[in-house]
Amino acid sequence: MKKAILFILTALISGSVLAQYKPTDQGSSLNFTIKNFGIEATGKFTGLQGDITFDPANPAVANFDVTIDAASVNTDNSLRDSHLRGDSYFDVKNYPRIHFVSTKVTGKNGSFTITGKLTIKKQTKVISFPFSAMSSAGGYLFKGTFSINRKDFDVGGTSTISDNLDVQLNILAKSNSSH
Repeated sequence: MKKAILFILTALISGSVLAQYKPTDQGSSLNFTIKNFGIEATGKFTGLQGDITFDPANPAVANFDVTIDAASVNTDNSLRDSHLRGDSYFDVKNYPRIHFVSTKVTGKNGSFTITGKLTIKKQTKVISFPFSAMSSAGGYLFKGTFSINRKDFDVGGTSTISDNLDVQLNILAKSNSSH
């Protein structure tokens, strides 16, 4: 609610409405890396959806509310992917989307820091990470990386894989008016 009031007040004061963007799968990548038996395993997700409000000159009123399709997990190993979709990992039947909502964006000159709530399965944790924003084809290309502990999200239990997972984001978001 506080964010919505701030957005409306800013729009009224500035006399303009902040640009709205939609993340797209085409031109985007959401990749992860985790160690299994000490060997790096990689994968990716698709199925981006959501709404992004962003003005690089005024990051304080930015808002990111995006999800990915948990069932889209792809490690180029169909047996592993089926296992990851199961209830001990992503439990995609009960939790079909992974969700991120920003609570704060700061920065300038193309370099920003975002803080928000990441929800995987029934667990929500606050994360914060640096990202860049570059103007791109009627929208923005957002790039960032962060690490999470998979156990914080009740993903995987005890197993041979590392607790820490690295995520690399390259998210292309297009203007709502360019669709």
